[in-house]
Amino acid sequence: MSFLRNMAGLLLGSALLCNAASALAGGSYAMTVYGEAPKYSAGFQHFDFVNPDAPKGGSLSRASMEIGQYNYITPYADQGISVVQVNDWVYSPLAFRSLDEPYTVYGLVAQSMERDPDGLWVRFNLNPKARFADGTPITAKDVRYTFELLMTKGSLSYRQQYADVQDVLIEGPRQIRFTFKNNLNRTLALDLASLRPVPEHWWKTRDFANGGGFEPPLGSGPYRVSKVDAGRSIGFQRDPDWWGKDLPVSRGMYNFDSLTVNFYGDTDVARQLLQAGAFDYNREFSSSGYVVGYDSPALRDGRLQQAILAPDKPTSAQGFVFNLQNPLFKDRRVRQALSLLWDFEWTNKQMMRGFYVRQNSYWPKSEMAATALPDAGELAILEPLRGQIPDEVFSRVYQAPKTDGSGYIRDKQLQALKLLAEAGWTPKHNRLVNAAGEPFEFTFLDGQGGFDRMLLPYKRTLAQIGITLNLRRIDSAQYINRLNARDYDMIVTSFPRSGDPIVSPGRELYSLYASQSATQVGSSNSMVLADPAVDRLIDGLVQANTRDAMVRYARALDRVLQWGDYMIPNYYSKGTPTVYQNRFGRPPVQPIYSEGLDTWWEVSAKPLTNQQMSALHQFAGGQ
Repeated sequence: MSFLRNMAGLLLGSALLCNAASALAGGSYAMTVYGEAPKYSAGFQHFDFVNPDAPKGGSLSRASMEIGQYNYITPYADQGISVVQVNDWVYSPLAFRSLDEPYTVYGLVAQSMERDPDGLWVRFNLNPKARFADGTPITAKDVRYTFELLMTKGSLSYRQQYADVQDVLIEGPRQIRFTFKNNLNRTLALDLASLRPVPEHWWKTRDFANGGGFEPPLGSGPYRVSKVDAGRSIGFQRDPDWWGKDLPVSRGMYNFDSLTVNFYGDTDVARQLLQAGAFDYNREFSSSGYVVGYDSPALRDGRLQQAILAPDKPTSAQGFVFNLQNPLFKDRRVRQALSLLWDFEWTNKQMMRGFYVRQNSYWPKSEMAATALPDAGELAILEPLRGQIPDEVFSRVYQAPKTDGSGYIRDKQLQALKLLAEAGWTPKHNRLVNAAGEPFEFTFLDGQGGFDRMLLPYKRTLAQIGITLNLRRIDSAQYINRLNARDYDMIVTSFPRSGDPIVSPGRELYSLYASQSATQVGSSNSMVLADPAVDRLIDGLVQANTRDAMVRYARALDRVLQWGDYMIPNYYSKGTPTVYQNRFGRPPVQPIYSEGLDTWWEVSAKPLTNQQMSALHQFAGGQ
């Protein structure tokens, strides 16, 4: 029976994965994870978070979010620092992921999408207008080539994300079907819809596995790479004839004629250059930098603006992560003791101006955070794991260690010494040693800078009870190599490393926390965690049939990770701190899950004072 003959039954309430929103001839314009209706109905003209009449033109130059120079351009391999913006600006996806829904995709390269009622395949019908930048049509063959390229030469994350794909069948020049090994992975169809086809005729003669070097890649998106200053900066030029410019998912977006991404090796230097007008936009990661680092006449008169964007956006987890391969950290009591001794409250007050909120979950600011005792549904998930997971999971709500902020934490030091004594560490000549007489000593590896000042007080606190903490700063290239080799004791990292929050988790959790990725090069399992109980919870989450079930598994996983003490939880800001030149327009409605930079537009070639910008708005409103 065809998909169209099945649609009537689906719309009447069949609990199937096919998107019941509305169907186009040959498929649907949108897909959601669990079959819930998308926010935007068929025939929508544009997203709510754009200005559909935003003028085109002008420029925007920004600092990269990475510290150091980029090694190659295309961000699909695990070879160091790439230019992540290529993903959004140069290559168009089969379907665009909405910025104001947890996980909904709307057709872009794919004009429509069909999903098997039993969840065993997904079909994409490509838009006949879809073209690469050289005018070559995007075909089903290119899609299959891209998939195979990612699975053989791309980042490990793709092999994990698409592991349940059994076969890829070209059904016509513009029609392709992915069949699955099972129907247990609910996000797989949408993950595939997010795939960005690359041109086979261009890449087949180039080194995809190593990122393609510094050669501008041939894309299919709204921009082309226009200028490459290897490692330092990269320029993009808007394609006025881009085939997708009039699609509903594109209207009001990609408004700048030219974009530039600048890479800096020092955040202080970047801050000074922004104040000097060398570029336009910076995503600020330092609270002190944000609060006092931009104090200047330009900030006071409004030519330089500060804003906390996307305040409701969930955030990624971040922490000082233990490498569980190190025998020093095998005992949970040791990890608990070290967690007790980092004084966040004092650090936040004295060094970060009270800017941050302490993190207590692996899903901060999300409904998936375990912030209360487990309910009956969660207990049903957790009970079979009793004895394999910490007992606290069942009886206590996790809270990171808390101090009074005075800087005096003798009580925490005494608690830590008790835990360490239970783990076999005893004082000897002002140092803690184990039964073999080996001193308690470890190294914090820093590849981005900025953490010394908050770690030096921690180092002193540890030294007071006989623990030696060494701080070592290395360049970004060395850091990536050592990270991939798991050659470190402790690092600071986000989950995932990109810092982008996971709002609808799926197979990417295998790369973050599963045993299979513990020592795999390119995985994000920085803790080197290999725990069968965690694996089982990830399996359950990936296989969940409804969002409610997924959330319960996510909370159960959160509890197990929290009480495992695999990292010293850090903090998060109340939104995304940004600083930018006051010469841009922004839509009145902001997207929930993004800062929405691609929806901005230029209103002035030079920065304006607050008074000038207000006058400009009044003039525009009066026309």
